[in-house]
Amino acid sequence: MYGLWKPRVLGAWRVPATGPVILAVNHAHNIDGPMLMGTAPRPVHFLIKKEAFIGPLDPFLLSIGQLKVDRETTDRAAVTDALGVLQSGGVLGIFPEGSRGEGDFASLRSGLAYFAVRTGAPIVPVAVLGSTDRRGRLISALPPLRSRIDVVFGDAFEAGDGSGRRTRRAMDDATLRIQKRLTAHLDNARRLTGRRAGLE
Repeated sequence: MYGLWKPRVLGAWRVPATGPVILAVNHAHNIDGPMLMGTAPRPVHFLIKKEAFIGPLDPFLLSIGQLKVDRETTDRAAVTDALGVLQSGGVLGIFPEGSRGEGDFASLRSGLAYFAVRTGAPIVPVAVLGSTDRRGRLISALPPLRSRIDVVFGDAFEAGDGSGRRTRRAMDDATLRIQKRLTAHLDNARRLTGRRAGLE
């Protein structure tokens, strides 16, 4: 990532140095996940759609600890793998919006709340900004080479209410709390980097 672009990483010290943690990342471009993996202070295990595990990418992604998930169904194997990462004190990366979109945390799926409440792992919000600024000349699907991309880490927080409940209501409440924190972090990251909404 550092060889192809010019990442500016802010707040990496906010990621706990040890123990389980979930990095909740906005997702506006396909480069956002690899950019986080290349700049995070700890190795990150992402839940990645199974369609990405094709050809030589399959053994490569598996070898660097990425987790294959079937988004068309409740993939129990992927859930078990993700819980295993956290239970062993690792870092789980999640796109809480489920798939690439505006990258504004406007619609969150419940998976993030489930992993956070189930394991008690703190969530660190991450904003990747600049990946959708312009298209590259050589490869239009990627940002221009050597362009600046900001990766901004926020303060860690707990998703649960402290009760330990895992009912549907508890998960819905946790998802709302998470969405507020992620949206606030994204707004702060935009101010901090001087980037405006829609012009990352």
